[in-house]
Amino acid sequence: MYKRFIFTISLILISMSLTGCFSSNPQDINYFRMPYEINTTTNTYILQPPDEIEILCAQFPTINEQRQRIRPDGKISFENLGEITAAGRTPAQLSDDIRQKITQLYNLTGTNPVDVRISLYQSKVYYVLGQVNQPGPRIYSGRDTVLTAISKADPNPMAWLERIQVIRPSAYEDTRPAIFELDYNRMMAHGEAAKNVLLQEGDIIYVPPTVLGWLALKIEEFIRPIARAFNGAYIIRRGNEETYHPYNNY
Repeated sequence: MYKRFIFTISLILISMSLTGCFSSNPQDINYFRMPYEINTTTNTYILQPPDEIEILCAQFPTINEQRQRIRPDGKISFENLGEITAAGRTPAQLSDDIRQKITQLYNLTGTNPVDVRISLYQSKVYYVLGQVNQPGPRIYSGRDTVLTAISKADPNPMAWLERIQVIRPSAYEDTRPAIFELDYNRMMAHGEAAKNVLLQEGDIIYVPPTVLGWLALKIEEFIRPIARAFNGAYIIRRGNEETYHPYNNY
């Protein structure tokens, strides 16, 4: 009876500590857009490393259908044109920059002689972190919803699906991040799509552990270094025994 009481109190304290870690505000969902309100969450795409582009210019075969990945310094380069800054430019702006470079060497005709197309979108991501089997960054497409992102990340058995945090970080110290909470189980079981918002580049979905999951992680965090120490000592001892075993002298 006493042990059960201690265990119950421990769970309550852990639950209270976890609750204090959440900073969600129901009104913060207003910072997000719903899929039925807009087609995409961005009007322009700004090129950045490591996006890959393809240049089409039939009148200048040297670069026609050439693919390049934007370098870490934000530039692309051509044998006849030299280096051109691509980072921070839209495809249309980069097309105009390349056209101006070419017209210094060759006379182009037509209203759109140079076309830049994005062949690989790599620079814009959002994140799914916490108790999921597939954590990490995801390539941002402009139509990513919370439901799609969580489903692809595959929550594991320790996930607290009723308290998933959707976070829009702030780049400014005087502006707090926008964070709201959703119940993934209700969303799936009852089709409640009121919180199935569109994500933007840089958004974070955090799937926290349940109370028991948090406890299991803390126990593992405590035991793992000890287990490694004992395992290392065992390996050293076995190595010494094999090195100095009497029969090794024959």
